[in-house]
Amino acid sequence: MAEKAAVLPVEGRRNVLVTSALPYVNNVPHLGNIIGCVLSADAFARYCRLRGHNVLYVCGTDEYGTATETKALEEGCSPREICDKYHAIHKEVYEWFDISFDIFGRTSSPQQTEVCQDIFLKLLENNWLSENTMQQVKLCSAADLLFILCFYNSEMSISFASSVMFCLQMMMVQLYCNSCQRFLADRLVEGYCPTPGCNYDSARGDQCEKCGKLLNSTELIDPKCKVCGSTPCVRDTDHLFLELPLLKEKLEKYIEETSVAGSWSQNAIHATNAWLQEGLKPRCITRDLKWGVPVPHEKYKDKVFYVWFDAPIGYISITACYTPEWEKWWKNPENVELYQFMGKDNVPFHTVMFPSTLLGTGENWTLMKTISVTEYLNYESGKFSKTKGIGVFGNDAKATNIPPELWRYYLLTNRPEASDTLFAWTDLQAKCNNELLNNLGNFINRVLSFIAKPEGTGYGSVVPDSPNVDSHTLTRSLAETVGKLIEQYINAMDKVKIKQGLKIAMAISSEGNAYLQESQFWKLYKQDPSSCATVIKTSIGLVYLLACLLEPFMPTFSKEQLNLCPEEHLSFCDEKGEIEKAKRPWDLIPSGHRIGKPAPLFKGLENDTVNDLRDKFAGSQAERKLRTEVAAQLEATRI
Repeated sequence: MAEKAAVLPVEGRRNVLVTSALPYVNNVPHLGNIIGCVLSADAFARYCRLRGHNVLYVCGTDEYGTATETKALEEGCSPREICDKYHAIHKEVYEWFDISFDIFGRTSSPQQTEVCQDIFLKLLENNWLSENTMQQVKLCSAADLLFILCFYNSEMSISFASSVMFCLQMMMVQLYCNSCQRFLADRLVEGYCPTPGCNYDSARGDQCEKCGKLLNSTELIDPKCKVCGSTPCVRDTDHLFLELPLLKEKLEKYIEETSVAGSWSQNAIHATNAWLQEGLKPRCITRDLKWGVPVPHEKYKDKVFYVWFDAPIGYISITACYTPEWEKWWKNPENVELYQFMGKDNVPFHTVMFPSTLLGTGENWTLMKTISVTEYLNYESGKFSKTKGIGVFGNDAKATNIPPELWRYYLLTNRPEASDTLFAWTDLQAKCNNELLNNLGNFINRVLSFIAKPEGTGYGSVVPDSPNVDSHTLTRSLAETVGKLIEQYINAMDKVKIKQGLKIAMAISSEGNAYLQESQFWKLYKQDPSSCATVIKTSIGLVYLLACLLEPFMPTFSKEQLNLCPEEHLSFCDEKGEIEKAKRPWDLIPSGHRIGKPAPLFKGLENDTVNDLRDKFAGSQAERKLRTEVAAQLEATRI
């Protein structure tokens, strides 16, 4: 088989570059990770292809940094072995969810080193980098430091004290573990979150997983080394910083123009503005680690780049792994639109850090046009957590025997776009039974089953003609309604309102059910054959239309029973006029076409099944493993 040619930008077409936030390779992704980036981006990439756009969808595992080193220590192997293991697991999970990456790569590639070092050298040449030495200071929290500054100088204002505090923190105070004989990267330090009202007991040294606050390891209350559990201390170490304050003018101009042109989501704008209003500070881009991209600088040759400096560059290097002509995508802002998908905790790194890095090179990079941000998907009464093993993970979803189509549908209808949403097993059941089974499945099955009936009671599996469609009032009214819904669907999806787009598509199924019911086609078959044929031909056209509109969300749910080529679908391409064609559903499948054998598309979820699944996935993965082991022991000893 000939190798598939790489997708490259095409002059005169709309070229769309889509990226998902690169998942860490230190664990199996849970459902919150999957909806937060890869599944949302997949739905949009599929929609863009449906519209006839030229699309490249890029993702891969983020493999460098402390998260990998920590997992390697836990599992007693090398970072490379961890990356190989979990990259394969991630790839398998996403394949099961039918994610349509053009490439799913890795950041531990030679291309990553080459691109990352090249960008660094250009920043160095353009004088956007500075050096700083960590200061020996007494370990205390940010709140303690602020209190001390104000207490010893009553005339010092709170705002000035806060500025002094931040400057001291930004001197790159890095903790050192005497027991491990090593500097501890941020993720190797855990303690209580200092944010008022949070007090989370497992906050990391770079960010609190509970409240989302970005931190420095020295801000944590009662910090501990994750490797050995001892209390770390402070040591001198030199680092390189990206001078964000000097890049402020370029960055603000980009944000001001692009946030409007790209219709950034409100949560992205809010998170970005919070960083700008707080005032940009120099950001450290190096770390005292071994597993990472080496810094090409004689003084810093024993250090590597900080993961949040090199990880976004992974989008570029993974594209370089896909095609040597990667610059046609990444250095072509006049002809390429970049859409990026992520969870809310990743926003500042994509709207402030990454664009600043690219702007600082002085080269003509393709910068992000639109950012689509999800809030958190919480699990039942708590939070999904990779660290604690709480929630449903990608491989768990496969083991439930619930098909990927249902998981995709549920997650996308429950996509946390404006606020956090809750995963609940009863909600999954309701969406399956009420929306997929009773609405969509019912409509499709009624239409196909009636056509499949033998002649005399149906049409012998052959699509009938519709001779009187122009004079059939009910059908014309339906077409008008459906036409408006198609326009609303395209408008929503163009604006990356994925949940709304899916809701509109499902509304067309509801209209189809109402149309069948009002027409009373089962009576028309004998009383008015011509009208019955019009209703059925229009209805099977709606089935085909729904298969196309829902393809971004559930890629394979019904075309097989229509007996159509899997690749055949309406493109909804403006130039081909297929949007107008879609508004005439009776013309979508020709008379005389023979359909396949009808079968139920969806299976209902019973109460017992849902209760069993809720019990099975209660608690952490460790607790579940213990329950399984105890149950096995009881079974083995049962008389």
